[in-house]
Amino acid sequence: MKKLSKVQLKQQAAVLDAVTALEQLALAELPGVLQAWFSLEYEAFPGSLLVRLQFAEQVMLDDAQPQLLQWQKRLSGLLLKKGVVLKDMRKHLVFTLNSPDD
Repeated sequence: MKKLSKVQLKQQAAVLDAVTALEQLALAELPGVLQAWFSLEYEAFPGSLLVRLQFAEQVMLDDAQPQLLQWQKRLSGLLLKKGVVLKDMRKHLVFTLNSPDD
């Protein structure tokens, strides 16, 4: 794997901080959340960023789905504090049952 540049490491740290903060909020406020994880392509950052909140069961996922926009706004705000501007916040956070290994 290619070594990340200083800029890419800074981007990764900012996203990791924001996703960790979002995960802590979700664990406290949304029943059934197991973890948050993200993927991104550095060449297309921030447009390629996709954060996933993983739920334990379909029922809990369905219950949380109406709150998705609120959580997308929270992610956007957390990233903005780190200097990352998302053009369309709705593209960057999804609720899922899949784990990072799936």
